[in-house]
This record gives sequence, C-alpha cells and structure tokens, in this order.
Amino acid sequence: MITRPLDLSSRLRRPPRGFEFLFYINGGLIALFFILFGSRFVLSPGLGVAFEVPAMANALEGAVATDVVIAIKGADLAFVEGAKVNFAGLRQYLINRAAGRPGLRLLVQADATLTTRDLTEVYDMARAAGFAFVQVAAEPIR
Repeated sequence: MITRPLDLSSRLRRPPRGFEFLFYINGGLIALFFILFGSRFVLSPGLGVAFEVPAMANALEGAVATDVVIAIKGADLAFVEGAKVNFAGLRQYLINRAAGRPGLRLLVQADATLTTRDLTEVYDMARAAGFAFVQVAAEPIR
C-alpha cells in the first residue's frame, strides 16, 4: 500500500503482537483432526456407503466367533483384508486361508441386496476350500 504522499503510515495502528500462539493452536487442531478422521475405522475405503447387512429376528442367538471375515457387496464383488476381488479371486483367497487349518469358521458380511444364488455360490466356495462353518452376518430387528 502506498502511504508516503499523505503520510498515512503514521496514522495507522501497529499490528498486534500477542496472537502468534493461535497459529500453533490452529496447526495442532488441524493435525489432530487428520489423525482422528483419517483413521481406517472412520473412513473405510473398502466398503461402499450404502452397505447394509440384512436384519433377522434372533440374529445374535446363533453368533459365534469366526476366524476369517469377508464382505460381499454384489455379484462378483468381494472385499477381503482391504483388497477388492472378484469371485475367482475370492475362491483362491479362501483356498489359501483354509490350507492346512481344519475347523476354520468364515463370517460372510453380505449386502442385503445380494441374491441367494450368489450367496449360495460363496457357501460352495467356502465348503470346497475346507471351512467347517460359514456364518452370515445379520443385524437384529428392532
């Protein structure tokens, strides 16, 4: 700003010096929000936004601890350990996970829109791979 012709700089107030600590507080808060909201538990890039497991009566009564968890969004689309695979890749993944480990249990988090045909195909893949128990995730009806 040009202040020389009218000597405006002598009439201006000096900038305050006491607010320099706010820069560090703002920077710390921005870093804190990136740490909290950048977590894989808050922003899960593997699952779509509209993912819903089906609701069933008495869903919690038959629940058991499982060894392997897979999520199936639609026909020929599955998520395993953060990777997106098709059903051929899912078959190979299940064979690799069950190799030499009898008695494993599989939890299938199937989307509510998944057809029975596709769910039956996943059951067949799991049984052929050697899983002893296959459980479908469901929410209790409220």
